[in-house]
Amino acid sequence: MDIEFGIRNVARTVSFSTDDKADDVAAHISQALKEGGPIDLVDDKGRHIVVPKDALGYAVIGSDTTHPVGFGALGGATD
Repeated sequence: MDIEFGIRNVARTVSFSTDDKADDVAAHISQALKEGGPIDLVDDKGRHIVVPKDALGYAVIGSDTTHPVGFGALGGATD
């Protein structure tokens, strides 16, 4: 699942992927904001992404649904 953080006063976003469920990520962010601590998430490579609560502008939490990637019949002309 993809996550994107917008950091206040920074034009570039912080984007990463995680193996966690969307509801778990949202709950973790909400809990960190309530407690006043930093948001600490682990990406799918095992790295910690730590964002101070006051620096977070927004968070976009992707869907848990995986979409197949590839080429398929697009319905063109037949021979």
